[in-house]
Amino acid sequence: MSTATSTASTEARTGEPAPVATESLAELLVAGRRPPRPSAWSASVTFGWRAVLKIKHVPEQLFDVTAFPVMMVLMYTYLFGGALAGSTTRYLQFLLPGILVMNVVMITMYTGVSVNTDIQKGVFDRFRTLPIWRPSAMVGYLLGDMLRYAIASVVMLTLGLIMGFRPDGGVAGVLAGVALLVVFSFAFSWTWTMFGLLLRSEKSVMGVSMMVIFPLTFLSNIFVDPRTMPGWLQVFVNNSPITHLSSGVRELMAGEWPVDEIAWTLGWAAVFVLVFGTVTMRLYNRK
Repeated sequence: MSTATSTASTEARTGEPAPVATESLAELLVAGRRPPRPSAWSASVTFGWRAVLKIKHVPEQLFDVTAFPVMMVLMYTYLFGGALAGSTTRYLQFLLPGILVMNVVMITMYTGVSVNTDIQKGVFDRFRTLPIWRPSAMVGYLLGDMLRYAIASVVMLTLGLIMGFRPDGGVAGVLAGVALLVVFSFAFSWTWTMFGLLLRSEKSVMGVSMMVIFPLTFLSNIFVDPRTMPGWLQVFVNNSPITHLSSGVRELMAGEWPVDEIAWTLGWAAVFVLVFGTVTMRLYNRK
């Protein structure tokens, strides 16, 4: 491994400046050669591995993808299932894909919190001086968080199967639904990287994130059919990106192929990456 690649990898994993092999660098400079830069993919994966190592050293971070989803599924199923659907088992078939969407979308905000924390610690100042692809640090955060999304999905689906959830789409339908959810969440996370760079503290990032996430998730078809809502509210709910995502995941798990909902979801994902990804990198380059 080259000196530049080793240095970038070490600093991405630990968040601390890595020792520089002075003699090796000197030899390369005398020979008139520069160490090759790591590829964009290599640098991004290294930063993603750094995010995973944070979970290893602070396992409490997994609380929001384990205990919280379990609590939400149990509460909504047994508190509201009988009243809304006449049967907790029947309501669970409708609720579980939606509540899966809700929980994974909610935990995307921690991407922005992690970015803001590293900025406050000064780690980003060092990352920006490394000879690497500039967006790799941001992409690395998102790659690491995709593991959290997968863990949350496995926990909730396992609990759902124990409680009586039976997806007609089988394993293929479930995997397709989870894949659609993870792709959307990866794109949606760029919203929070922007706020992580823009706001001054992690508390501010969490506060703004909750103000955005709660209306989006609750004003959707996650819990009930929008047809029971007032007409003026249906206009917003039926055009919400969370509604399209929830419908897509729900129908895929039911064994259907909702082309319109998948297209809308991927379209929203592209918009989030294009708009918030661009703003994020502008802020990152000027921070």
